[in-house]
This record gives sequence, C-alpha cells and structure tokens, in this order.
Amino acid sequence: MRKTSYVLTFFVVVITLLLNVFSINRPDWLVVQTPEILHTKVTITYGLSERCERQVTRIPGNDHSKFEYSDYQCRSFPKKVTDGCEEDNPVFCAAWTSARYFVELAAWCAAASLCAIAFGVSTHSRRRRIWRVAAGLILLQAAFQIATFGVITDLYSKSQFPAFETARLGPGYIFNILSWIFGILNGIAVITTGISADQGHKWAAGNRAYKRIPNV
Repeated sequence: MRKTSYVLTFFVVVITLLLNVFSINRPDWLVVQTPEILHTKVTITYGLSERCERQVTRIPGNDHSKFEYSDYQCRSFPKKVTDGCEEDNPVFCAAWTSARYFVELAAWCAAASLCAIAFGVSTHSRRRRIWRVAAGLILLQAAFQIATFGVITDLYSKSQFPAFETARLGPGYIFNILSWIFGILNGIAVITTGISADQGHKWAAGNRAYKRIPNV
C-alpha cells in the first residue's frame, strides 16, 4: 500500500478514537427530563459510568424578573444498593457494566492500530504486510463499539431500568454510532486497498507496484 493510504488511514483512526473517547466520557447516553413541578425542572442523564442530575428552579418576581437557582450533581452508575444491582436489577447492572468494558476495549484496539500503522509504514516490505493487522484491529474496534451500541439499545428499547421509560437518546449514544460507522468504512477501505496493492494495481501500490515472480 502507498504511504498516502496509510497516512489517511491513520488520521481516520485518530478521528474514530476521539469519537470513542468522547462516548466513553459523556454522561449523556440517555437523557430523562421530568415535567416542571413547582417551577423546578429536573434533567437526569445516564452515561456508561455515571448518572448526573441537574435541577433548575425559576421563580417569577413581581417586576417580570426571575430568580433562578440550579444544582448539578453526579455519582457513579450503576451502584449496587442505590440502583438495585444486588436484588432488583442484577441483569441490567451486569449488562450496563459490560457495555462500558466493550467501549474501553474498542479504544485500546484503536490505539493498537495506530501503533501498527506507525510501525508498518516505515519500510516498503512492512507496508506490504501490515495492512492486514491494521484492518483487523480497526474492524475489532468497530465490533466492540457495535457490541456497546447493541447492549445500550436493548436496555433502552426494553426499558430494563425503570427511569428509562421516559428517556431519549443523547449525544454519547450518537458519538458511539459515528465511531463504529467510521471504523467499518475505514476497515473496508484498508482491506480493499491492501488487496488491490497485492494484486499489483498502481493506484494502491504506488510506483513500486508488487509483481508476482513467475514459477520457473
């Protein structure tokens, strides 16, 4: 494969990794907004490892002004006692925690693929072989991201946690989708280019296209 192809692949993997990291750290995979009660509106967000709650109170004044008070607090999620992991929701808690592990493994795969590309692009002989490793790691990252997507989607669609009955999907969930879409497309592009380079196509292999040595 051309160096240019590896450079493009490298930057796409970087973008995918950033989306991966954003999705891990976002506390808003699912968002629950409660109806306003006594001038107070509560928004609860659920991330892969924390639950955050924002309370906003707006009290109208006599001169058309408003007094506003807000409070924002986060805690780890799910918690054994608070979220019923020991008795009421053990399956949910195990699945949600597994989703977190999957997305972390995806990030490690992306980092490993970056190392493989950086190592393999240094010489012509390595460039002929390393695309297979890079493609495998890229697609493995996408697979772990899809596993996370599948787990969270199932828990959300089936409302397997009581608060999810009125939840909507948030930015963290969207970042996850973008990450594995980029990963799949990038993996397919690497495989296509690598196979074409092995077959001697100049657009993939460059000026030093690979040539088969005929059997004597």
